[in-house]
Amino acid sequence: MAIHPRAGQRAQQDDLVNIPKLISAYYLNEPDVEEFPDHKVAFGTSGHRGCSFNTQFNESHILAITQAICDYRRQNGIFGPLYLGKDTHALSEAAFNSAIEVLVANEVQVIVQENDDYTPTPVISHAVVCHNKTHPNELADGIVVTPSHNPPQDGGFKYNPPNGGPADTTITKWVEDRANQLLLEDLVEVELFPFVKAARSGFVRYEDLITPYVNDLSNVIDLEAISKAGITIGVDPLGGSGINFWPVIAKQYNLNLTVVNEIVDPAFGFMTLDKDGKIRMDCSSPYAMTSLIAIKDDFDIGIGNDPDYDRHGIVTQDGLMNPNHFLAVAIDYLIKHRPQWPTGAKVGKTLVSSAMIDKVVLRNDRQVQEVPVGFKWFVDGLNQADLLFGGEESAGASFLRMDGTVWNTDKDGFIMGLLAAEILAVTGKTPSQLYKELESEFGAPIYRRLDAPANRSQKEKLSKLQASDLKATTLAGDEIIAKLTHAPGNNAAIGGLKVVTENGWFAARPSGTEDIYKIYLESFKGEAHLALLEEEAKALVDSVIS
Repeated sequence: MAIHPRAGQRAQQDDLVNIPKLISAYYLNEPDVEEFPDHKVAFGTSGHRGCSFNTQFNESHILAITQAICDYRRQNGIFGPLYLGKDTHALSEAAFNSAIEVLVANEVQVIVQENDDYTPTPVISHAVVCHNKTHPNELADGIVVTPSHNPPQDGGFKYNPPNGGPADTTITKWVEDRANQLLLEDLVEVELFPFVKAARSGFVRYEDLITPYVNDLSNVIDLEAISKAGITIGVDPLGGSGINFWPVIAKQYNLNLTVVNEIVDPAFGFMTLDKDGKIRMDCSSPYAMTSLIAIKDDFDIGIGNDPDYDRHGIVTQDGLMNPNHFLAVAIDYLIKHRPQWPTGAKVGKTLVSSAMIDKVVLRNDRQVQEVPVGFKWFVDGLNQADLLFGGEESAGASFLRMDGTVWNTDKDGFIMGLLAAEILAVTGKTPSQLYKELESEFGAPIYRRLDAPANRSQKEKLSKLQASDLKATTLAGDEIIAKLTHAPGNNAAIGGLKVVTENGWFAARPSGTEDIYKIYLESFKGEAHLALLEEEAKALVDSVIS
């Protein structure tokens, strides 16, 4: 994909979404799920997402999804409170209010952040996990209204059941089907209570969710070490939901931390454009993170996060770290510096994450549990401390408390950012310096992710591939040692294909929202080998889906 000529440059007026028109579309556009299949509720790896202009994220969708969640709660005996959070996208505010109208009508006790403030995804997960530890007979769950790092015109809505993490496919399929049935029946079974009355009904409880989370951080991160070492930290919240957490963290733990951008703007007009020329708050993109990278020499560690704070971007004086690189360093460090962690616990990685992680884990006498894409696959393992760490190549991860018990079960951009500072404080080396040492030990893999065109029929074929469909025996000059359509860590369907050789691998999976399939590639033999890997991977995939 060609890089847009204005990638990395500040957004201009023409790049900004018209927020009043967007909010009007949320209320005025009505989905017709019979005539237009793309108007249906569709849960991907992180909930339902879409844009109101396209009639994919509108009031009717949120009313239906929320009622479906209320029905799911009743059917499964979930009668504790529901923690409701939102990020800073414009549609998050509207959808948050719509959800409250349905939740209160269904007599669900809703807990929201006081002062009508924003609440990051990891904070909702932490609140659910902590509540359910002490109230096993009154289980809580959560909803986070967020499209994550998606552009400003998008909305998102995701459900976290009582395990605290992203809902698994069994739950999301049930909620999706129920919501679409409600839409088909013109919402006649949706219970509603006007927002003004709902907000003062007694079913909405405003609580300080910042303090409990911040107080507990010292049980997962060595904040004293960061403070004593005087590590200077620059934080760019990218206009996201964690903006009011950082000053509290800095003050409580005496950190030399500066929030370099305090702007909250639903149009995200302060952003630099991503590689495709769109506004996207992707903290793993050097184009979206241009502003923080530009001042990297002012701080020992720079931290960026996406709007709901389930992702992290780590900047050192070498620049923005590749997410895979930081995951490998973080895992290596944590295994060595968390002596109370259970010795049998594994490291969770997605099958499209770097093989460098496998090498690091093996060298530390641990085992990898490789699963399909989606953090939901790590939830049970983290909850039961069978996994000490779960991480995705898309810059999302979480890990256990220092005592080896569960912290939360969703991606946590706060602790990953603070871990980078802890690593520097304890080792005297930045994470990027430590990654160079790993390269000296294991070699320097080159990782790339690409998109290739595919229509709906081709994507369906790719999602249903069997290993036997692939007749090739070699790839980029090496013998194929594994053809995977199910993840080795849990035997769950990949929804695509992964092919592995001694010196590299590729994985291909269809996009859930676009007419493309995604290709992930990694070579331990250099650029020329990666180019050959890419060429043959595309040819292999095209041969079995055409």
